[in-house]
Amino acid sequence: MKQNTIKRVGRSDMVNMGPIRLRQPLPTQQIDMVDPFILLHHYGPYIINERSNPFDLGPHPHRGFEPVTFLIQGEQLHRDSLGNESIVKAGDVQWTTAGRGIIHAEGPTKDFVRKGGTIEGIQLWLNLPAEKKMIQPNYQHAKYDDFNSILSEDDMIETRIIAGELNNKFGKIATQTPVNAFIVDAKAYGSETIHFSNSHQGMLYLLKGKAKINRKEVLELNENQFIQFNQDGDGFSIEAFEDSLLLFLSGEPFNEPVKTYGPYVMNTQTEIMEALRDYQMGKMGFLPAS
Repeated sequence: MKQNTIKRVGRSDMVNMGPIRLRQPLPTQQIDMVDPFILLHHYGPYIINERSNPFDLGPHPHRGFEPVTFLIQGEQLHRDSLGNESIVKAGDVQWTTAGRGIIHAEGPTKDFVRKGGTIEGIQLWLNLPAEKKMIQPNYQHAKYDDFNSILSEDDMIETRIIAGELNNKFGKIATQTPVNAFIVDAKAYGSETIHFSNSHQGMLYLLKGKAKINRKEVLELNENQFIQFNQDGDGFSIEAFEDSLLLFLSGEPFNEPVKTYGPYVMNTQTEIMEALRDYQMGKMGFLPAS
């Protein structure tokens, strides 16, 4: 296998998002986007209880992209204007196709707040191409036990296939564009090689632990946690120095103009203005506050 060379290595520094602080490896001053991926937020771990519940996002709209949540710890309630209501638990993934417009809300369940616990997850914004920005919205919830997985030869690294394909095993999430999303759960001293198409832009994010990539770059919590690969190989290698958890993402780039404003990702400023108007007119549906 020819390894993809590494284009960029980056940190995952904390930023303020309203009442909460979270890590934002994408975008940064150095990396605007990794087409088709617009934004990656790593939120938590937050201690949640009846006295402290900063991560409770009330109804808000989206248009033109796919907001995706990978829940690492805790329990969240999802509600949306399509009528979906589901409890997302640790290891689950919720994949929302906003398309022409959806309103959703998410936050810890009332039972989870009452009992207390820890919330942690990844929020990913995956762009939609111009031809699909106004498709009908959709919501998918895939549970931890539903995912196909691959075990490394040394039985030390499990790769869960959320979306896309790896070694002729497929993800449970139906995608609008060619995309891979894998959760890599590595035990200390495990090693693995992960393949992906060189037609994709690929990136790797470390949530916890410490691992060496391509026998060269070390990712470690609170140090460098993010890698963007060049499109010049067939995959990459992982060697875990300690128990580690990583998210790998790849997708075929659209090479289209991108305009963003708040919760909207479109191709032109005119389309942004139309999204603002349509939301105010109620064309994205309705969702009560509670």
